[in-house]
Amino acid sequence: MPIRRLPAEWEPQSFVQLTFPHADTDWADMLEPALACFTEIAVAVSRFEEVLIVCRNVEETAARFSPEQAARIRFAELPSNDTWARDHGGITIEEDGSPVILDFVFNGWGLKFPAFWDNQITQGLKDGGFFGAAPLRKGGLALEGGGLESDGQGTLLTTSECLLSPNRNPHLDRSQTEQYLKELFGLQRVLWLDHGYLAGDDTDSHIDTLARFCNADTIAYVQCNDPADEHYEALRAMETQLRSFVHPEGRPYRLVALPMPDACFAEDGHRLPATYANFLIINGAVLAPVYGLPQDAEALAVLADCFPEREIVPVDCRVLIEQHGSLHCVTMQYSSGIVSASAALGGNKRIR
Repeated sequence: MPIRRLPAEWEPQSFVQLTFPHADTDWADMLEPALACFTEIAVAVSRFEEVLIVCRNVEETAARFSPEQAARIRFAELPSNDTWARDHGGITIEEDGSPVILDFVFNGWGLKFPAFWDNQITQGLKDGGFFGAAPLRKGGLALEGGGLESDGQGTLLTTSECLLSPNRNPHLDRSQTEQYLKELFGLQRVLWLDHGYLAGDDTDSHIDTLARFCNADTIAYVQCNDPADEHYEALRAMETQLRSFVHPEGRPYRLVALPMPDACFAEDGHRLPATYANFLIINGAVLAPVYGLPQDAEALAVLADCFPEREIVPVDCRVLIEQHGSLHCVTMQYSSGIVSASAALGGNKRIR
């Protein structure tokens, strides 16, 4: 039986994937602001590690970057329905110490949205040589990366609302789901959060919108202190449950509260799921979403305290929440050891 492990996000990475917006995505009526945000994220990541951009047109997308920036970016031309690489991207595990990429079914967060192209992107990248010799295997579940938080030491943090959604894996109950995840990721245990949500969220409460491992001892989470806010009761219940979680040997976690952003609304009046928990950890830095709100500075200070050895890089993600996601949602990191064959061949490919 191979020894498997799901690395933590703060471990060394090979590259980060983004899937860029185009005119046939839900970004059509705000395409240029969305592209500007995605470009800013790619440039920020490229300061610290390589970037892989999935796009509709290589030349048009590459033209958004300077030659110096483009030298750290590879482009893959593939069709896509949307842009949420966290959820349609591959998930890297270690198997006997070597990287393996798992390709799970992405069904549009429980059959809410079309995902037929997005569900083929990871296989397309493998076929195009972008994962090099790292094997690609089917994960056997409908599962999204935004629903998983690993400490790299055998503990998974997730939410029951997402992983037990009847439109994802209705053939598995909680116990069966947990056993499958333990075998697949080499886990010792699963910590299930049964409370917490964000208004406007399409993912059935992905963990990366609510609570995140910052290291094996620290969990940052969204805290709501306003009794008039619709999230108050659910997030208080989430906070209470987080306090009950302990390490395998019984030590409590260090819990660090992130502020609840002021309410943001779309033009039609519905509330948008702004959250500071949707940060991205990369080599040497943390990219932190900000929204032009009074709480931005406090959130950045909290993250600086959680990651004292990393640069905190704020990214304006106000446009991203218009489509109900944020910075972590549009990115997917791949662990170290994945050497792309395509990089040796020049980097950019039209795969279809």
